[in-house]
Amino acid sequence: MRRRKTAIFFLVLGIALSVLAVALNVGWILLNLRQVALLILGIVFFALIITGLILNTVFLVREIRRSEQHDAFLNSVTHELKTPIASIKLYLETLKSREVTKEKQHEFYDIMLSDADRLLNTVEQVLQAGRLREKRLQYDVTEIDIQEVIRNAISAVLSRYNLSPGVFRYYGPDEHLPVLGDYRELETAFINLFDNAVKYSAGEPNVSVRVRRMDMKDRVAIRIRDNGVGIPDADLKRIFKRFYRSTTPLVKETKGTGLGLFIVRSIIENHGGSIRADSKGEGKGTTILVQLPLL
Repeated sequence: MRRRKTAIFFLVLGIALSVLAVALNVGWILLNLRQVALLILGIVFFALIITGLILNTVFLVREIRRSEQHDAFLNSVTHELKTPIASIKLYLETLKSREVTKEKQHEFYDIMLSDADRLLNTVEQVLQAGRLREKRLQYDVTEIDIQEVIRNAISAVLSRYNLSPGVFRYYGPDEHLPVLGDYRELETAFINLFDNAVKYSAGEPNVSVRVRRMDMKDRVAIRIRDNGVGIPDADLKRIFKRFYRSTTPLVKETKGTGLGLFIVRSIIENHGGSIRADSKGEGKGTTILVQLPLL
C-alpha cells in the first residue's frame, strides 16, 4: 500500500509539473514574440521537458500496474499454498484424535491426495514460470505424435476433476502428426489449456478439440473451443502476459496464479509455434488456436 501511494504521488506530481510547464511556456512565448531565437530555444527546451514528464508518467503508470499484478500474484499464491495445507492438517488431526470408519478414512485420504496434487501443481507452475524466463532453457527434444500428447492431456484433466469422458469431444485425423519437441513440456501446455476450459466453465463443461494438418503448410492446427465465461475484447491480447488475469467476474472469483497462459505461450513459442485466443464476449465461450510446425 505504501509503495502504491508513493507511485500515485509521483504520478500526480508529474501531471502537475506538465500543466505548470505548459502554462509557463505559453506565457513566456506571448511575452517574447519578437525574439525569434529565444522563441525557438524555448520551444525546444519546452519539448524536452514535456517529453521527460510524459516518459516519467508512463513509467509510473506501468509500475503501478506491475505492482498491483505482483500483489495479486502473491495473494493468489499464498491462498493456493495455504488452503490445501490447512485442509490436509485438519484431516490428519481428525484421523489422529478420533476413531474414524474405514469408509471415512478412505474419503479423507482421497481429499488429502487431491489437496496435495493442488499444492504440487501450484509449486510446479511457479517453478516452471521461473525456468521459462531463463535464456538457456534446455528441452529434451524428441520426435513425438502431437495427437498422443493431446489425448494424454485430456485424460489427465478428466482424472483431475473426476469428469465423464463426454465432457471432451476430440476430432483428429487418422494419421501420425510428428512434432519435434519436449513431450513433458507440450503436455503441460495442453493440460493448462484444458484445465482452464473446465475450471472457467459457467456450468457443465463442454469442450471441443479439433486437430488437423494445415493445407499447403507443414504445420498442425489445434483448436480448443469451450462453453465457458468467455473473454472481454480488452483482455484478449493481455491474457498471455505473466500475472495477468481476465476481468471476468468468474475468473476473479476463481483462485489462480495468473501464470498458466503465460507458461502455455512460452512453451508453444519455444517450440516454433503460435497461439491466440478468440471470444465473442463474456458468457459466449472461448476458442484457443495453437499452431505447431510438423516434421
